[in-house]
Amino acid sequence: MMAMNPRLAAARALATVLAGKASLGSSLPDMLAKVEARDRGLTQELAFGAARWQPRLAGLAARLLQKPFKAADRDVEALLLIGLYQLFYTRIPPHAAIGETVGCVDKLKKPWAKGLLNAVLRRAQREGEALLAELEHDPVIRVAHPRWLQKSLKAHWPEHWEAICAANNVHPPMMLRVNRRQLDRDAYLDELRAAGIEAFACPFSEDGIRLAAPCDVQQLPGFAEGRVSVQDEAAQLAASLLELKPGQRVLDACCAPGGKTCHILEHEPGLAEVVALDLEPKRLQRVQENLERLRLEATLTAADARDTERWWDGKPFQRILLDAPCSATGVIRRHPDIKLARQAEDIAPLATLQGEMLDALWPTLEVGGVLLYATCSVLPTENREVIEAFLARMPGARELDLAGDFGLKQRHGRQLLPQEGGHDGFYYAKLIKVAAESGTAKTGVPKT
Repeated sequence: MMAMNPRLAAARALATVLAGKASLGSSLPDMLAKVEARDRGLTQELAFGAARWQPRLAGLAARLLQKPFKAADRDVEALLLIGLYQLFYTRIPPHAAIGETVGCVDKLKKPWAKGLLNAVLRRAQREGEALLAELEHDPVIRVAHPRWLQKSLKAHWPEHWEAICAANNVHPPMMLRVNRRQLDRDAYLDELRAAGIEAFACPFSEDGIRLAAPCDVQQLPGFAEGRVSVQDEAAQLAASLLELKPGQRVLDACCAPGGKTCHILEHEPGLAEVVALDLEPKRLQRVQENLERLRLEATLTAADARDTERWWDGKPFQRILLDAPCSATGVIRRHPDIKLARQAEDIAPLATLQGEMLDALWPTLEVGGVLLYATCSVLPTENREVIEAFLARMPGARELDLAGDFGLKQRHGRQLLPQEGGHDGFYYAKLIKVAAESGTAKTGVPKT
């Protein structure tokens, strides 16, 4: 079977995202399997790049088209975005970008689209820069973020919103976490230098390393032997903030893909048990793979964290990490299709879910135990406001200060904003249980 054109593969993956049917994380792998191995990097770059700059490219397309595409023509729309991305954000020669992209239309069985795409892309080549300059007055076009998110960031972070958007639009750095059970960070930095890989110590995580340029993990000394893992610096802070001690029983709720689970076990070898909980059994497979590579053990459980009657054995935890489901607005640079997939109306239900999870897990924590709440969101609705509401309804909960000088101190917790060349966007709040719950909070999944 003939391999698929990388532009067509990227467009088909992007079209499913535009239609609201999938993320690039789920749609792109199938498409990558259909292109030549040498073209997989280009396919991924085109799909991710078009998603990253979609608000901008869509604004330009609207000026170039006489009427918007119908819902049934998401594939043509995606192909146009792929073509525009090549013209304005890659070094691909314009004649190749236009010719190859227009040539993909034959596979769509929509002959009318060939002339349209050719005309629009050629006009974009001639007039695109001038048109984009005219559109720059619109902040959505200027910062390439959907209007609801741009307005929300500006409202919540008036001094930082443009820097957040700029960080979201650049390629993220590759960060490593050294397995302290096997060696320390300085020793691994020496190994990287000996291998010709330029790297730097992270400022906030004592196990963190930032590579000057991304590389294949198989190039990393000792990766297969579990000496090092890939994990952003912000996510690495969880293990130290938990204040782990020998003999503790720890719950990692919403644990997949397992980076924090493994770091907890690396950080304190003397733990009595780590229970790694996640909703999806297939996501736990990835956790198991990471544990096996690092030669670590945890108790893996597939269940809704709120349904404690189903999964909790009644033995209390001394530490709980709740890395709650969220909008992922702090990791847009790693998942740019979040710009396309998330909507303003998603945020309030997520905050409700986060509160339900806190209420359900709190009774599983022993008095004197600590719960660390974390999200990869930069929206206060999911962060400090969730914690504020929880503290108001749970009299036995108190907030603890967070050690370290990372992020921005909030009314509750601390917010890390995404940094160019640095960590992702992340939020942490630390709670201690000073008294048993009085029965005022509801626990468990509501019966339907």
